[in-house]
Amino acid sequence: MSLNTENNKRIAKNTLLLYFRMFLTIIISLYTSRVVLKALGVNDYGIYNVVGGIVSMFNILSGSLSSAISRFITFELGKNDVLKLKKVFSSSLTIQIILAIFIVVIAEIVGIWFINEKMNIAPDRLHAANWVFHFSILTFVVNLISVPYNAVIIAHERMSAFTYISILDVVGKLLIAYFIIISPIDRLVFYAMLMCLIAVVIRFVYAFYCKRNFEECNYNFIWDKGLIKQMFSFAGWNFIGSSSAILRDQGGNIILNMFFGTTVNAARGISYQVFSAIYSFVTNFMTAVNPQITRSYAIGDHEYMMKLVYNGSRFACYLLFILSLPVIINADYLLYMWLGTVPENTVLFVRLILIFALSEAISKPLITAQLATGNIRNYQLVVGGIQMLNLPISYIILIFYERPETIFIVAIVVSHLCLASRLYMLRKLIDLSVKKFLKKVYINIISVFSISSIIPICISLFIESDILNFIIITIMSILSSILTILFIGLNKTERFYILEKVRNFRR
Repeated sequence: MSLNTENNKRIAKNTLLLYFRMFLTIIISLYTSRVVLKALGVNDYGIYNVVGGIVSMFNILSGSLSSAISRFITFELGKNDVLKLKKVFSSSLTIQIILAIFIVVIAEIVGIWFINEKMNIAPDRLHAANWVFHFSILTFVVNLISVPYNAVIIAHERMSAFTYISILDVVGKLLIAYFIIISPIDRLVFYAMLMCLIAVVIRFVYAFYCKRNFEECNYNFIWDKGLIKQMFSFAGWNFIGSSSAILRDQGGNIILNMFFGTTVNAARGISYQVFSAIYSFVTNFMTAVNPQITRSYAIGDHEYMMKLVYNGSRFACYLLFILSLPVIINADYLLYMWLGTVPENTVLFVRLILIFALSEAISKPLITAQLATGNIRNYQLVVGGIQMLNLPISYIILIFYERPETIFIVAIVVSHLCLASRLYMLRKLIDLSVKKFLKKVYINIISVFSISSIIPICISLFIESDILNFIIITIMSILSSILTILFIGLNKTERFYILEKVRNFRR
């Protein structure tokens, strides 16, 4: 059996494990969101989302380093250099601890001022908003220090551990949803406090598992100037891409608050709950594929890396589309069944955020391949610079055209511009054939999306919203997507392989 065949089987096995984790996570998270929204109310739910969004803005400082840590750990594991791997892990944890202290100081000064002076929050809820901010900062710091441990688990492709620990996380959040109903203090403050507590518990579980299973995870204070300089150089340029994505998401949330208030933030928060649940299909798939892309580059197997990039883009979008189409068509009825009371603009936000997700999914393997090279300066200057246009363009349009969906429409347009820029930059960086990518991936995906949407959309236009029709449209959407992918999206070899697996399963 060839090495690539074994790698493909490992990807499939890890993907299935992550999907098991995802299905359980989605079910619990959707129920938890309903309970939390009902317990907190629309305004407090909006406050938690927008204040937590301010804390997430500090991912601008940490996000680029987190990507550097994941890349360096996976790269050295591919090289099978245990000594260097130990240095990378210990140096990573040292950097994250120093960064955590710095972020706490900056956040407590700037963040508190912004919440009390600039945010559109009712005066009687400012006290609770401040407490939410403090707990959110602590939660952020705990998660920040966990990054090297998560990176090691993913690099070793131990997805079973990743799955079990994540399940523990969502079960803890399910218990939190119950506890806030019987809260002895302000429910919003109590919710933020319990979310912080569960983050601390999960952090210790990750550390315990890694120390028991991976020899490189015994931390020693190491200050290797050469290695740290190399990591900071990588992180410095990656900072542009990380910060642009965070400014787009969390900056857009703050702009919505400034123009429309916390009710729209609640609608945006719910739409991102749906986005996170469905987009986890792509995230889990790429979590299984990413280590193989980086390792293939590390050992010089360019042909296999490019195969993973092309197929990763197609299959990530197919998986996402199969789930997204019935949600996009049935968004109004689905949200009503889920939440009961649906905040204004939520239906439109959900549809737009899923269209944005489909646009972003195409680029995921391209981003991984780019990071694997370590040569990212020009790439980040171009692509990150374009992505940073989200915030100023959205703000300017909202001044003249006060429609909250503007944030999402701008993000979709800019996402396509970024895709075009990535293809142009990667053409020389990893010898990517733009023509081949457009033909095998982009046009293929657009064809599948367009053809498979026709029948379900036509049916939805002529029937009323009720449970029976919801089931009919959902089944038709899934069948239409799968059949179109099978006979138009896949090539002859892929189609034969899938049909053969189905025959074997039936036997």
